[in-house]
Amino acid sequence: MNAPRSLVVRLDSAGDVLLAGPAVRAVAAGSSHTTLLCGPLGVPAAQLLPGVDQVLVYEAPWVGLEPGRTSREECELLVDALAAGRFDRAVILVSHHQSPLPAALLLALAGIERVAADCEEYPGSLLELRHHRLPDRHEAEAALDLVRDFGFPLPAGDDGGLRVSSPPDTTRLTGPEPYVVLHPGAAVKARAWSAARSARAAAAMHEAGHRVVVTGSHAEKELTAEVAGRHGLDLGGVTRDMRELAGVLAGARVVVAGNTGPMHLAAAVGTPVVCLFAPVVPAGRWRPYRVPHVLLGDQQAACAATRARVCPTAGHPCLDSVGDDEVLTAVAGLLADMPENGGPTRPPQPSGSRRGATV
Repeated sequence: MNAPRSLVVRLDSAGDVLLAGPAVRAVAAGSSHTTLLCGPLGVPAAQLLPGVDQVLVYEAPWVGLEPGRTSREECELLVDALAAGRFDRAVILVSHHQSPLPAALLLALAGIERVAADCEEYPGSLLELRHHRLPDRHEAEAALDLVRDFGFPLPAGDDGGLRVSSPPDTTRLTGPEPYVVLHPGAAVKARAWSAARSARAAAAMHEAGHRVVVTGSHAEKELTAEVAGRHGLDLGGVTRDMRELAGVLAGARVVVAGNTGPMHLAAAVGTPVVCLFAPVVPAGRWRPYRVPHVLLGDQQAACAATRARVCPTAGHPCLDSVGDDEVLTAVAGLLADMPENGGPTRPPQPSGSRRGATV
């Protein structure tokens, strides 16, 4: 029997797409061709995933922080593109609180008959495999469970960790001396330190003898400048794309970040993480995956499990109450567990890695 042409759907942010990476590799190992359908924010991560032959982009009106409207024309364009792909199987990956059925309907209109997804609602004829995820499963593990039960186990030798294509050497940006990355920003403000708190942490790490590199997007340049101040190297807006950011994170001894895409990117390049984890979403589902890490933040705070985007409690106590001593202890502990050469242990890249192309 010929290997199928397969489609994987993951329509959320870059971090969600990175967490889908192990499941994508499992599907790719059992397929002749693998396309990833993602949203615009997920494209930079999708282009880094091993196993992806093609990337299709659709801005779904049922996901995202500020989803737009849709139209018949947009849906018809997507259905036509999916039909042209002649896919034999499709897997829809969603977070535990999301429904796969809107995407499943579009796949049905494209003539894709064999579709699997985690789904609690009655799917009618839209799903061949109506899968039920295990309680409190990490998002990466839940995706692997689904694709395995649909006939796509991980290949031999693949440990199921997060992976991206080999990042570039970014010494020209960071300098050759050892450094710790502080990434202060997040798309969801409730999941990050305030700027002032981040700046104090940068100063504390500098005073403790760490060389601090502050990263952020072009839109976060004002934030990174404030946080770096006189105590860190400001790379806000300097990295040209996610691949270059991956290079900076890969070169770091430790990354300090909130629950955001760069935190998962750090895990994908094998760098230990001190994660400032706001409890607005469960840490068990979203914590750094299969990389040495320390979680900081009050997981029992009043905002726990609210999915709040802006902190509902004055002073942002779940994160801003984390002391400098806690951060320094976490960094020191991760450094102490490193190999004798002082650098993090990089995960092996899967054989046969392929770079995707955006269509």
